[in-house]
Amino acid sequence: MSRNDTARAEQQKVGWADVTAHADALGDALRTGGEQLPSEDVAHAQQVLRKIPARQGIVGGRTVVVLAGATGSGKSSLFNALVAEPVSRIGARRPTTSVPTAAMWGSEPSGELLDWLGVGTRHQVPRSARRAETLDGLVLLDLPDFDSRVAQHRAEADRVIELADVFIWVTDPQKYADAVLHDDYIKRLSGHNTVSLVVLNQIDRLDRAQISECVDDLHRLLAADGLAGVPILPTSAVRGFGVDDLAGTIGSVVAERNAAEQRLLADVRRAARTLSAGVAPTEVDLREQDDTELTDALSRAAGVPAVVDAVRRDYQRQAEHHGGWPFTRWVHRLRPEPLKRLRLDEAHTMNRSGAKLALGRSSLPPPGPAARAAVDVATRKLGRHAAQGLPALWADAAQEAATPGDEHLHDTLDQAVIGTDLHEKRPMWWSVVSGLQWLFAAVALVGLVWFGLLVALGMANVDASSPKWLGLPIPLLMLIFGLLAGVLLALISRWAAARGARRRAERVRARLRTSIAAVGSEQIVEPVGRVLQAHRETRESLTAAAR
Repeated sequence: MSRNDTARAEQQKVGWADVTAHADALGDALRTGGEQLPSEDVAHAQQVLRKIPARQGIVGGRTVVVLAGATGSGKSSLFNALVAEPVSRIGARRPTTSVPTAAMWGSEPSGELLDWLGVGTRHQVPRSARRAETLDGLVLLDLPDFDSRVAQHRAEADRVIELADVFIWVTDPQKYADAVLHDDYIKRLSGHNTVSLVVLNQIDRLDRAQISECVDDLHRLLAADGLAGVPILPTSAVRGFGVDDLAGTIGSVVAERNAAEQRLLADVRRAARTLSAGVAPTEVDLREQDDTELTDALSRAAGVPAVVDAVRRDYQRQAEHHGGWPFTRWVHRLRPEPLKRLRLDEAHTMNRSGAKLALGRSSLPPPGPAARAAVDVATRKLGRHAAQGLPALWADAAQEAATPGDEHLHDTLDQAVIGTDLHEKRPMWWSVVSGLQWLFAAVALVGLVWFGLLVALGMANVDASSPKWLGLPIPLLMLIFGLLAGVLLALISRWAAARGARRRAERVRARLRTSIAAVGSEQIVEPVGRVLQAHRETRESLTAAAR
């Protein structure tokens, strides 16, 4: 099967369902990534999407074919030759055509379609006219020259070309390689192979060898422009050469009754391919990113080291209080309570009681310049990692998502610290040691009172004997034992308190880091992830639309 036969087979398969499916995919891409795609390309894609329902809503099955070409290419002569009447004015002064002229074949109403096209000059070709049956259903437009020096003429040609179903690019042996034709039009509409024809007019000026050479060279230029395999029809509108072949080719396209779908589908695909330059072929996976550095920086900014130290000192203070000598415990009450000073003890009490935690602030100091700089470095590193390989607009969006406002971030971190439980169940050994201390204190106190009583009786010359053990009075031994045991137990309790405080501090540090990591994920990682997800969805939608 030849390339043209393949293209024709594909053309027969295309319907409005295909156009709608591709348009939906393009619309999805604009919704998910429109802000990160080039604005000019987005505007063009939106214009294409608006055109689809407008064209689909026009009742009827007419096919709009435009004759587009440069000044002097013979468009109007070719138009009149196809109509078989001098409908389009031809004159020595150029440009002659200033507004589009329409010729309609067949009885199907075309007023709504021509109103949408904005074409006022209309000619109904009689049913008795030559080629009337071949071209039934055709609306042929003769456009102003697209290289006209009059800007209004060129703008009018561009406007109608955007709305037409089929393009017939009319050129001549002198201008077939003209830059305006190739750079401004054919390249811009590359991919519209199934709805494009090229006419090499005025071949009566060439011999057979020159015609063949021009056609081959034009094929080469078209292939370079993205229109490989497009038919090139040599004609001479003045002599009538090739006009019947052109009419037959146009009639075949019109008979398919799906040129509009082909044109719009090609528009969607081209818009999607153009927008695809604004996305990368892949995205990084944030799940592989080590967030340790980010959590470390946020922990410092949130004052976690100060909180952990306060937890350690608070535990040690309470442990020493329970394990300390009862006669000196009042000294511990004079020491400041670290967690209360940071307004964290109250938050813990509210959490334990099930009360709703008020959105207040702790008394933790705000992060200093070094802590803020560490957060900035960590977030920028994450943003750079996410932006790897992304186009500039997407990379900027990823970087912006990775850098939330300082005040909002600090407030959220503060709430995470307040909401973390900093306390645990009171250790059992505190009660045991406290009970022993009171026992030893009682022994020492009884010994002291007993021994004092004996001393007082002795001073009063009252004979009062005391039981002895190892040659020493038991009251004295009780006093010494109670004091020494209490001091020794206090020293052991101090050592145990230091170890327990370190362990408690490490457990609290782990809980705080979990809370801080959750803030980092919610405030920084997830927004960046949403940018990458939007990029992924945009890329996949553009791929589906361009397929």
